Amino acid sequence: MISLADLQRRIERGELSPDAAIAQSLEAIEAREKDVRAFVCHAKSAKAQGSGPLRGIAVGIKDIVDTADFPTEMGSSIYRDWQPRADAPVVMMLKRAGATVIGKTTTTAFAANDPTVTLNPHNPGHTPGGSSAGSAAAVAAGMIPLALGTQTGGSVIRPAAYCGVAAIKPSFRLLPTVGVKCFSWALDTVGLFGAGVDDVARGLFAMTGRAEFSDISPATSPRIGVVRQEFAGPVKPAAEEGLAAAIKAAKRAGASVESVDLPELVREAWRIHPVIQVFEAHRAFAWEFSECHDEIAPMLRATLDASVGVTPREYDEARRTGRRGRRELGEVFEGVDVLLTYSAPGTAPKGLSSTGDPRYNRLWTLMGNPCVNVPALKVDGLPVGVQVIARFGNDAGALAAARFLENALAASS
Repeated sequence: MISLADLQRRIERGELSPDAAIAQSLEAIEAREKDVRAFVCHAKSAKAQGSGPLRGIAVGIKDIVDTADFPTEMGSSIYRDWQPRADAPVVMMLKRAGATVIGKTTTTAFAANDPTVTLNPHNPGHTPGGSSAGSAAAVAAGMIPLALGTQTGGSVIRPAAYCGVAAIKPSFRLLPTVGVKCFSWALDTVGLFGAGVDDVARGLFAMTGRAEFSDISPATSPRIGVVRQEFAGPVKPAAEEGLAAAIKAAKRAGASVESVDLPELVREAWRIHPVIQVFEAHRAFAWEFSECHDEIAPMLRATLDASVGVTPREYDEARRTGRRGRRELGEVFEGVDVLLTYSAPGTAPKGLSSTGDPRYNRLWTLMGNPCVNVPALKVDGLPVGVQVIARFGNDAGALAAARFLENALAASS
């Protein structure tokens, strides 16, 4: 993989020109794209910008995010060749930081669950996950050092785990979703993929200019609470192996680790996440559902057809449950710095008919907490990740704990 942090250091020392760094990504795309299929479209001769902390950094943009220089097709024939006039704010944040937007990465249709053509770089017979399939795969395949994705259920953390890359789903609304095709305005969150935790931290700092992200050092002896989310169903042995490895490494590196039970209201919030998602999806896709119903991808169309009857009363009650769950979850963080759990139920499923199950991600999307995927190990050649979760608004703390765990795992391998 291409490390953003390493590129920045080499560019700053004059060992690598920004244009040479961009050329490195272009060459990697040329070499790997036919085997991975991570891009919908990409520039053939992009150049670096002249200034900014991300000069020389090639970035891929998930194809539900508006770009003025590339079409935004949202994985759907309904929007084939559709060209926005303007960049979404998150794209402009990258450009103003000096990044070179090198192309659009694949997304499931409207960031739902109909699989893309993208293949897992570790094994092409397995899914890369979704909906941010192309962004995770492009970083994992060493084509680009940074990519944008989005998460409404588990669409940043899960593909990051399946592809073996670092990723952050920031606190809700840290990054703007204006100019991103809406699925659920209460859940949609823009996230970042990178080779390592330092890489996504640097990307977040460059985009936001927030001082707390300027120099994320590994946390010192963090208090870690382990939550296995039994209410979300069983995991496969690989996921438990990954979590056990992370726990062992963290203890050895000096963390205090204890099991934590989530309050009942938080468990109930997990249950009602789909109610909020489908109710808002019917409003977000009202035009497509009415005017282009048969062109909507099959899995998403079936979900929308089956959820027509969700009522405003059910939605309002689900929202109230979510608010109460957030208050209860806040109290959990009185005793720990971060929570640690599975990033996915196991390794990437075989075949391309599914993008995997988001059941270990959706609670944290609804709660709005920052989540970081940390690759833990490989099982049968496929990556397994673990998820570090911090209090809402403490994205810097999530990244610091994730760097601690990343280092601990590296030292124990």
